[in-house]
Amino acid sequence: MNEQQLLERIVVNPEIFGGKPIIRGLRIAVEHILGMLAAGDQPETILREYPFLEREDIQACLLFAHRSLSGEHVHDRVAVTKPA
Repeated sequence: MNEQQLLERIVVNPEIFGGKPIIRGLRIAVEHILGMLAAGDQPETILREYPFLEREDIQACLLFAHRSLSGEHVHDRVAVTKPA
């Protein structure tokens, strides 16, 4: 999976978590996964606790964080999903 495909997993929905970046439209914020990794949780633990996530979702969160911190305007590239 290339970087663009990974970043496409990160979306923004104004009705979920106040528009924070989330994974694939699910109710799990990128910052939550990053926080778990920062606390020392291994990807396997996260995937076990959240069986609906995929390894690529975790990779997408890390890529999103890296790109954001390196000064890219990644927020401009994520898909904005509109409520139905």
